[in-house]
Amino acid sequence: MYFAALLARTQDGWEASDTELDDVETLSDLTDLAREASVDEDTVIVFIEQEDAWFGLLRVEGEEDPRIFVSDAAAAARSSYGEILTNELLGGDDDDPADDLDTLDLDGTEDGEPDEDDEDEADSLPAAELVPAGPVGDRDILMDLGLSEKELLALDTDALTEIADALGVADVLETVR
Repeated sequence: MYFAALLARTQDGWEASDTELDDVETLSDLTDLAREASVDEDTVIVFIEQEDAWFGLLRVEGEEDPRIFVSDAAAAARSSYGEILTNELLGGDDDDPADDLDTLDLDGTEDGEPDEDDEDEADSLPAAELVPAGPVGDRDILMDLGLSEKELLALDTDALTEIADALGVADVLETVR
């Protein structure tokens, strides 16, 4: 089961609303949904959570490209909405997917280079199993809004509440939850 919320900045502060994702099939659909909630092309954050298994953030500001963060790419890639986000981050329609992959530690080694034995295993695994476990995407997505990279990476089962606290919209969010 999914929970999705839109957090939109306005002149009067942040507004929060829950949202249905039934018509969302692509990243473009999700981005359009966020832009529709925008007031004067200000910041909108879409929060998607699947039963405490993973959460994802999509940040839209005006016509700029969306910024994305996913707490656990491997878990998210196994779900329809998570797959939308992880595909974009791990080589979907990006002009140069290597830009995002350069910052990832895909195999757990310190320097990011795979062990020789791991290369043989990787060749035999389906593509879905090659998605890294753990966070991917823009770790500074909420930095200017009061949530550091370290704090973002530490979020777990109550991520939305902690994000709402950092943005100062916890009370507003509780009305839609």
